[in-house]
Amino acid sequence: MTSSRTTTKAPRPAFVCDACGHQPPKWLGRCPECHEWGSVIESTVTGPVVSGRVVSSRLPAEPARPIAQISAAPAKAVPTNVSELDRVLGGGLVPGAVVLLAGEPGVGKSTLLLDVAQQWAAGAGTPSLVVSGEESVSQVRLRAERLGALHERLYLASESDLGAVLGHLDAVKPGLLVLDSVQTISTPGTEGVPGGVTQVRAVTSALVSIAKERGIATVLVGHVTKDGQVAGPRVLEHLVDVVLHFEGDKHSSLRLVRGVKNRFGAADEVGCFEMHEGGISSLADPSGLFLTRYSEPVPGTCVTVAMEGRRALVTEVQALIGAEVQGSPRRTVSGLDSARLAMVLAVLERRTKQLKLYNREVFAATVGGIRLVEPSADLAMALAVASGGLDLAMAPHLVAIGEVGLTGEIRRVGAVGRRLAEAARLGFRHALVPPGCGPDGTGSAPAGMQVTEVGDLKSALQSAARVSAAHGTR
Repeated sequence: MTSSRTTTKAPRPAFVCDACGHQPPKWLGRCPECHEWGSVIESTVTGPVVSGRVVSSRLPAEPARPIAQISAAPAKAVPTNVSELDRVLGGGLVPGAVVLLAGEPGVGKSTLLLDVAQQWAAGAGTPSLVVSGEESVSQVRLRAERLGALHERLYLASESDLGAVLGHLDAVKPGLLVLDSVQTISTPGTEGVPGGVTQVRAVTSALVSIAKERGIATVLVGHVTKDGQVAGPRVLEHLVDVVLHFEGDKHSSLRLVRGVKNRFGAADEVGCFEMHEGGISSLADPSGLFLTRYSEPVPGTCVTVAMEGRRALVTEVQALIGAEVQGSPRRTVSGLDSARLAMVLAVLERRTKQLKLYNREVFAATVGGIRLVEPSADLAMALAVASGGLDLAMAPHLVAIGEVGLTGEIRRVGAVGRRLAEAARLGFRHALVPPGCGPDGTGSAPAGMQVTEVGDLKSALQSAARVSAAHGTR
């Protein structure tokens, strides 16, 4: 038994209604579709048969052309003048492209896109249309006044019906459409409730078709589930051209726009924003948010350089070692991977005789609300824990980069050169890196920075102690 139902057969008799085109399996005196008498005739057709029906060829809307003869000018990105968003998009919004921006409620999606719509209306030369299915136009106007996002070519509408949205597109003829959100829009011709799988798929398909046909850059706001995934059918992410995740802690001013899918640029780029009373603004240099300036060196801290997309961010890791407890001690993390912390603690206790952590509580966190999940933060996490457990303050100009293995070895990580350059730019003068990443290996040290290669956790602790002693910290 074959798995495919697509075959090619010789000409065979078929029956078709001359009035409505219905194809019954056999000759009938009356068409079961249009109920016309004597309209079913025999017709011999050829072509592939899919699921029992013949698929015939038709004249395409536009003939295929050699790729060298096709102009790329219509797909040139138009900058939104929001620098960090343009960074993630790959230069701006492409006319006809459909972008899905997903994030938790209250993280700032509507605030960001209202600013984008105002910047588009002011600089792109075409109107922008914001359609809200969750708020009234008066509520959106109040937010626009607070943000200073008022422009004569910025249009607002509050609709929940797809037909009404298309009517606004005919009237305004915008270059940018912002739909907030796609889960609130429905079409009467499709079954299901608004926000359901069937409705979301139908609405998105229609908007993608209109955007491609008219060359309208479209941004759809999407909801997320409890685990942070885009709500709705999985096909929703395949229909659109760009998928962005808007992330951030409500208790922190930092917001990250992370690219997940991008047909027009890099899919691993990250844009940084800061929320404040006046709205949201781009952060071209966010590293200062993730560091704490101490008047005197403090035990339990170590600095590393994380990669968010293609951007290097200097980040501080803090650790606090609690008192001895009976039973199972707590391992609490904030902004770090709890599984990696547990592994680092086990390696530390196994490879260093001075640290006894099995019966002590350990608290580890990052500064500024950033989340570090990449293995390159292992070495800084281990040094911060060792610094807190041994009450030894690290030198303030020291950074540590590397992955810690189960046998205590320090493994190589990517983009070490870019990480060291960012650390040197911020004034760090000494770095601990894995073997092969320093001047003795294949890498190079930035001007004014001393790079030390450490092969295992024990040598990393010894090197950090020497640097700290030379700096005069205890």
